[in-house]
Amino acid sequence: MASLIDDSRPIFVQIAERIEDDIIGGGLPEESQVPSTNQFASFYQINPATAAKGVNLLVDQGILYKKRGIGMFVATGARAALVEKRKEQFYEQYVVSLVLEARKLGITSEQLAEMIRRGEKEQ
Repeated sequence: MASLIDDSRPIFVQIAERIEDDIIGGGLPEESQVPSTNQFASFYQINPATAAKGVNLLVDQGILYKKRGIGMFVATGARAALVEKRKEQFYEQYVVSLVLEARKLGITSEQLAEMIRRGEKEQ
C-alpha cells in the first residue's frame, strides 16, 4: 500500500478508493480478504473508525462483504462493477468537458479523434 492521504478530500473516501484501485488492478482478487480496519488505521496512522467508514462505504455498495469472525472480502463481480462505475465517472469528469471545450474551439469530432490518437502515440 502506498501512502495516499490527501488533505483536500475525506480520508475515508481515499481509503475506499485505494481498495477500489487494488481490486481494479488485480491486487485484491474477488473473494480475497482485504486488510482489516486496524491494519489500514496503523498503516495510514488514522483512527480505526475512519478506516472502518471507508470499508463500510464499499460494503454498502456491494463491493465488499463481511464473513463473521473472519473479516472483509471482495465480492464476486466487484471488479466489473467498479470498472463500470469508473468508466461512467471518466465520461462525466473528462469526456463531457472535453467535448464542450472542443465545440467552443471549433474542433470537429474527427480532429478530436486524431488528437487523441496523437496523444496515444506520444505516451
